[in-house]
Amino acid sequence: MDFELRILGSSSATPSANRHHTAQILTIGNQYHLIDCGEGTQMQLMQYKIKHQRICNIYISHLHGDHYFGLPGLLSTMHLQGRQTPLHLFGPPGLSDILSLQFKYSGTNLSYKLVFHELDTTVCKRIFEDKQITVHTIPMEHRVPCCGFLFREKPKPRPLIKEKLPAFLTPPQLVRLKWGEDIRDEEGNILVRNGDVTLEPKRSRSYAYCADSRYKPDLLPYLRNVDLLYHEATFADDMRERASYTFHSTARQAAEMAAAAQVRHLLLGHFSVRYKDLTPLLLEALEVFPKADLAIEGSVFCVRD
Repeated sequence: MDFELRILGSSSATPSANRHHTAQILTIGNQYHLIDCGEGTQMQLMQYKIKHQRICNIYISHLHGDHYFGLPGLLSTMHLQGRQTPLHLFGPPGLSDILSLQFKYSGTNLSYKLVFHELDTTVCKRIFEDKQITVHTIPMEHRVPCCGFLFREKPKPRPLIKEKLPAFLTPPQLVRLKWGEDIRDEEGNILVRNGDVTLEPKRSRSYAYCADSRYKPDLLPYLRNVDLLYHEATFADDMRERASYTFHSTARQAAEMAAAAQVRHLLLGHFSVRYKDLTPLLLEALEVFPKADLAIEGSVFCVRD
């Protein structure tokens, strides 16, 4: 099953000629999860041939324009193209009011059901679950209510070794073996030992999206050992005071967070438009954490199981 992140936008408050506002698509299996929706997101979806009608959930971290100004346009395009499938939208208080006002004065009655889930950005809480994944909020420290998102695959079944399976096993018993149980008789005696007929399950994968925030070490328990961590890196470390004043982080601070949390891979994003060349930000992070990359437009990051 695919577990793949594509970067649609990486710029902070203002866009530049080659960097767009924040937006990402996380593909898990056959589902698209859109994380933030800055201005121009639907153009980026077309640029990379991503079918927006396949988006099942949209997650908005906070109500600064560079993270949601593309949302009304994208929702309207889905309507104009006849979407019928319900769409789940997760966002902070106020987002529903903004969209309702927009649609009221444009006379828009969506052709599909928009299910809004208002988030408490101050706590870590499960906001979505299906057969494959769970999604939790991660509380950020920003100038307005803001949260990140943690995506985790659920535990996977153990593969059966077909040639070692006794012929008498029933389908329910095979299911129990897949989930790690031994098969016992009515007296409790083991008939089939799980470890003899199954293999270790594939590893469950994870992705943490840390939206706009000051450097916040108390996030570490939420980020521990995640496969892929996106952390904002608006400034280089020589502007650490400016970063703190504006409730942002530096590239070095993002790397320090990744190292302390022992993540597998770090992505830096949300770059200030002042940086025409992002190489110094990357080099700064690499001094602290060797597995770091820039989350620039068009980049794809696959997490293997």
